[in-house]
Amino acid sequence: MAVTDEAILKIKAMIRSGELRPGDRLPPEKELSEALGLSRSSLREAVKALEVIRVLDVRRGDGTYVTSLTPDILLDAMSFVVDIHQDSSVLELFEVRRILEPAAATLAAPRATAADIEHLHDLLAQAHSTTSVDDLVAHDQVFHRYIAELAGNAYLTSLLETLSSSTLRARIWRGLSEEGAVERTLTEHRAIIEALARGDATLAAAHATVHINGVAEWLRQAMG
Repeated sequence: MAVTDEAILKIKAMIRSGELRPGDRLPPEKELSEALGLSRSSLREAVKALEVIRVLDVRRGDGTYVTSLTPDILLDAMSFVVDIHQDSSVLELFEVRRILEPAAATLAAPRATAADIEHLHDLLAQAHSTTSVDDLVAHDQVFHRYIAELAGNAYLTSLLETLSSSTLRARIWRGLSEEGAVERTLTEHRAIIEALARGDATLAAAHATVHINGVAEWLRQAMG
């Protein structure tokens, strides 16, 4: 187990036992690292990860606090971070998406009508107006589902829908933790739409490959 994951699990145990409650301030870094038997650097990495998903609130010059979320939500969020770092099967799922998403774009390119392109642009405009990572990931699901449906192959659509659902949490984590991930996703979606509008199957497949590969590479680095 990675030392950061171990630190997260130990903080999680403190919340589960009631030693730390919503709104509580964490002990000073030196004291907490010694109590948990961890290095201060490992503790800092764990705190950074838990701050990103809003389990902890780091107040500069004041201290680090457990947020006001309920204990159940806090514990579920912390399990999610550890799962993402440890579950290598998620990376394998992205590798399969990297094969199938370009195939769907290739099939969709000659079939996409002007109305289809307009609908995809509408989806993109809706995504630009959102400030929530959850909403952006929901847009991502709808966007890819629509292209899969344009491919005209029910089996391919079903496979991609399953893969999309299985990689949902990793995409949310990327949106929360990687700077610029939201704008990058929307820019890549726009490139795919433009290729489909031109009816260029090769270009659409290339942009789809770049899009999925970006998430896979981020995940590979996040898993160390």
